[in-house]
Amino acid sequence: MWFDDGVLYQIYPLGLCGAPADNDGMLTHRLPRLLDWVEHIKSLGCTAVLLNPLFDSDHHGYDTRDYFTVDPRLGDSEDLKAVCDAFHAAGLRVMFDAVLNHVGRGFWAFRDVQEKKWDSPYKDWFHISFEGNTEYNDGFWYEGWEGHNELVKLNVQNPAVVEHQFAAIRSWAEQYGIDGLRLDVCYCLPPEYLGQLRSFTDTLKPDFILMGETLHGDYNRWMGPGLCHSVTNYECYKGLWSALNSMNMFEIAHSLARQFGPEDWTLYKGRHLLSFLDNHDVTRIASQLTDPNHLKLAYGLIFAMPGVPAIYYGSEWGLTGHKNQGDNALRPAIEQPGENDLTSFIAALAAARKESGALRYGGYRNALLTNRQLVMERQGDGERMLCAFNADSAPFTARLDAGRGVDLLTGERRELGEVTLPPYSVFFWRVE
Repeated sequence: MWFDDGVLYQIYPLGLCGAPADNDGMLTHRLPRLLDWVEHIKSLGCTAVLLNPLFDSDHHGYDTRDYFTVDPRLGDSEDLKAVCDAFHAAGLRVMFDAVLNHVGRGFWAFRDVQEKKWDSPYKDWFHISFEGNTEYNDGFWYEGWEGHNELVKLNVQNPAVVEHQFAAIRSWAEQYGIDGLRLDVCYCLPPEYLGQLRSFTDTLKPDFILMGETLHGDYNRWMGPGLCHSVTNYECYKGLWSALNSMNMFEIAHSLARQFGPEDWTLYKGRHLLSFLDNHDVTRIASQLTDPNHLKLAYGLIFAMPGVPAIYYGSEWGLTGHKNQGDNALRPAIEQPGENDLTSFIAALAAARKESGALRYGGYRNALLTNRQLVMERQGDGERMLCAFNADSAPFTARLDAGRGVDLLTGERRELGEVTLPPYSVFFWRVE
């Protein structure tokens, strides 16, 4: 499928476009700012764009008011269609962020319950008890997402809720031509619901993708035949930066071997999880790493490992932002995209991945592993790749005994016998 071959570019539109934090209801055409990003995203080698919440919400987009109306802080349906058409015209697939587990307190059906209480025809859309109350003093208790009562949990076992959500998704596919969905807090959605959703979205397009947000546990609970095509690889997200900060490459190498290694018991062999260094919820990778020299290595790792690499807007030129500064620090407004040697390096990584079937689909093996060095072997369809990383400030001599190879990042050919890896270096060798 197109997703398995792809490189994903993630945008948080309410942030990038400079929308106010609270929905003031004022229609402002901010979405067209994304048109200036099309060529930049394409030049990076990305093949798809993930747009975080776009529809009418109370504050941050994950507190939906209306699944059918574009958030007025961003613009209207014509603005969104123009943006999606521009991405598609550039050969980029488009995914929307679907917030299906919960809505905001401003959601129209919840407002009806607030007004009519037990007489509301929508009371069974939520998990409500009229014998309790919350801090909002609505006169009834309801279940919120993980205790956050500003996010009202939907009853997705109610056929009317499912019908409403699926009608919205169909409208997104028909109006904007979307190619897939990110499922927010997918780990909260029942497998039966995911099965219904997969059966439905399979009717929209034969290659319509569902990619679920999951944190920990066995990802096979949410991913596989009849469920999501892919999920977020949070296990390796942590290992990627932690291994570099602690100079312990065993951490990430063991996670990758456990997930994708050659043994029969490995968990996700043949699966294409989403590989990422940061996103709208976590500290940006340039702020997370203790040594700035490791930034290129971190990007090299997500393009070398099994999975679909994802880039979060701004991080491709080293934008900083720490979670302890609040969500706004992670979701800044940016007028124009930037470019530097990091963006050029990422483009080279994407080109190498596009050229190599082994990088996209091959098996995984740790060919060489020390605290500060890692050589991955990716092999499949008659192709063998050796992806070498030296995280140390000193050179390292690796004995590969692999014959002759070409570095897909530079085009340089050399013997892969005893090889000196310069400090902070990354190589993607195709063995000839």
